[in-house]
Amino acid sequence: MTPSSPPTRRALLAGAALALVPAGRPRAQTPEPELRVLSAGGATARLRPDPAPETPVWAFDGKAAPPVLRIRRGEMLRLRLDNRTDKPLSLHWHGVRNANAMDGVGGVTQAPVAPGASFTYAFTPPDAGTSLIRPLVVGGSSEPAGRGLAGLLVVEETKAPAVDRDLPLVLQDWRIEPDGRLAAFGQVPFAASAGRLGNALTVNGRPVPEVIAAAPGTRLRLRLANACNARATRIRFDGLKVWVAAVDGQPTDTFEPLRATLPFPPGTRYDVLLDVPTETEGKGTVMALIGQGIPLAVVAPQGEPVPARPPVAAIGENPLLPPEIKLQNAFRRDLTIAGGASFDRAKPDVAPAYAGDPARIWTVNGAAGAPGSGPLFSVKRGTAVVLALTNQTAFPQSLHLHGHVFRLLHPLDDGWEPYWLDTFQLLEGRTARIAFLADNPGRWLIGATVLERFDTGLWTSFEVT
Repeated sequence: MTPSSPPTRRALLAGAALALVPAGRPRAQTPEPELRVLSAGGATARLRPDPAPETPVWAFDGKAAPPVLRIRRGEMLRLRLDNRTDKPLSLHWHGVRNANAMDGVGGVTQAPVAPGASFTYAFTPPDAGTSLIRPLVVGGSSEPAGRGLAGLLVVEETKAPAVDRDLPLVLQDWRIEPDGRLAAFGQVPFAASAGRLGNALTVNGRPVPEVIAAAPGTRLRLRLANACNARATRIRFDGLKVWVAAVDGQPTDTFEPLRATLPFPPGTRYDVLLDVPTETEGKGTVMALIGQGIPLAVVAPQGEPVPARPPVAAIGENPLLPPEIKLQNAFRRDLTIAGGASFDRAKPDVAPAYAGDPARIWTVNGAAGAPGSGPLFSVKRGTAVVLALTNQTAFPQSLHLHGHVFRLLHPLDDGWEPYWLDTFQLLEGRTARIAFLADNPGRWLIGATVLERFDTGLWTSFEVT
């Protein structure tokens, strides 16, 4: 700053802060948060059991297991992404009510990180909880995710619940050729229908099932996250009594899932609490309800029982969530999702077909999402918003709201589901209404979590001013 230039806002704030320090007292030094680094690049991974060959993948720091970053609530995360791939990248912090510039949507909230370049994310998550780290670049998300880039951000509670072990279970889905290579990307039939469904599942970067051996009575906190490109499933807990403690990272009153089953579309997270069964009760299994069922994780009692734990209780609340959403004067907007392949009802055995523009397969209110497209609507900060989303496509749609959390309304607007969400699945031919408080300024996306659909237009945005 030159003598003639006006003082900057930063200089004024710094001077005000210095003026508040009593004379003679040393000023407190705030340590700069640790700079973490994730380097995205080529690696190999064993995605199927021996003797299947290893598969060339992309990974963070050369490790097939998705990284799990842990911080405490109130701490800043500083992370540098080094892009050592040959495609543009950015990292979306799926579930964090983030500062807009840190949301990580390449082409909207930031410029994509070019091959060989780096970008530093620095933000303080307002809530404790479990969030996904997903590549998200407009027009180029499905390939880096399908090649393996994924991770988990865990923001620990100030007072964490009493558990013996806190374990991530990150589900990924891979489409592998017989020679072990990944199938080609950018195939229009996948993008126009169910997405890139794989033929191999991994949990924490290893072939399923993940085995968790622990003493009977051990209390576990499992953080289940669906990082698949497209694979939506339901998960069932066989031989396990579980309590759901958080949905999409946000705590809820603990509840036992109906018929021990939960919906699990891409982007969804659950925190569940359970006690390891006794040896007489035998092993418990977390099953994906695909075909005849695929075990994702096995909980195996091993060793001497531990003393009984107190009853399971709620893990607390995130105090910065809005206490209520007043719907009487809410801003309301209808969103209609259309496009994709269509079925010939006269030929039920024939695969769905699509013959349109391969870059604009899906639309929201008649427009495909593109970097230059403006927001669908704009509201003032603090406005209650109700969106009626209608799925006119032939497929279920998994959708994610950026920067906010919402309540899924009952059909008659006479109440809402008793938990916060940022991701949900809308069945074909259905309409659902969601309500949220637009309290986070910036331009935010509503988009598909099936990344081939996101890449080909299934997203829109809104602005909070």
